[in-house]
Amino acid sequence: MDKIAMLSDILAQHPTDAFARYGLAMAYAADGKNDDALREFATTIEHNPDYVPAFQMSAQTLLKLGRTDEARQRLNEGLKAAARSGNAHAASEMQAMLNDIG
Repeated sequence: MDKIAMLSDILAQHPTDAFARYGLAMAYAADGKNDDALREFATTIEHNPDYVPAFQMSAQTLLKLGRTDEARQRLNEGLKAAARSGNAHAASEMQAMLNDIG
């Protein structure tokens, strides 16, 4: 069973599992299925609004697709989530990304 199928099976039983949902998004991104990845990142954030990696990686995916305004918005949301969860390391990385895109 491939990674996408395995994670989809897990999510069928536990749809709000942040780790599995994020893993599925990353698997889609690795396969170049960016729309699917962005959908899964958004679902991760919807169910787990403080799951900071989903903000950061979805912003990177959006930047890769040239969707700078959406990436900027996602990074700003991610900075708020990082502050809520005390994730200073991710906050500094997301701030650096924001600084890079202006």
